[in-house]
Amino acid sequence: MESEHAENAPIRFDTKIAVLLREDLAAWQRLNVTAFLVSGLGTRVPEVIGEPYADADDTAYLPMFRQPVLVFEAGKELLTTAHARALGRDLPVAVFTADLFATGNDRDNRAAVRAVPRADLDLVGIAVYGSRNAVDKVCKGAAMHP
Repeated sequence: MESEHAENAPIRFDTKIAVLLREDLAAWQRLNVTAFLVSGLGTRVPEVIGEPYADADDTAYLPMFRQPVLVFEAGKELLTTAHARALGRDLPVAVFTADLFATGNDRDNRAAVRAVPRADLDLVGIAVYGSRNAVDKVCKGAAMHP
């Protein structure tokens, strides 16, 4: 009976996945940036990926993150500060810069980021993963995305 209760108990995570977007992005940009940013986490931090899905007809579906992704927004300055905080805590970070809106492929995306020193990146979004406390400190001052 106790194991039955444990199987139905809510799952709590001691880690957090967060996306922080610049508040002046258009709706389509927010969605695009979020999708791109989180795509890198599963490759660098495979434990964030859950088990594959299947429906009642046994149709197989791809696995997804095992936990929620929290999306925040902030101004350019706070985004820059959050980026520095994440790097200072040695957390896995994905970046999306304004330059990437003008490129059309992965090679050009990577070249656009490579061409700019870290302090000069025109960040429009970051994704970060780590302990809840560390991610909370990185995103401190940001608001939940509406």
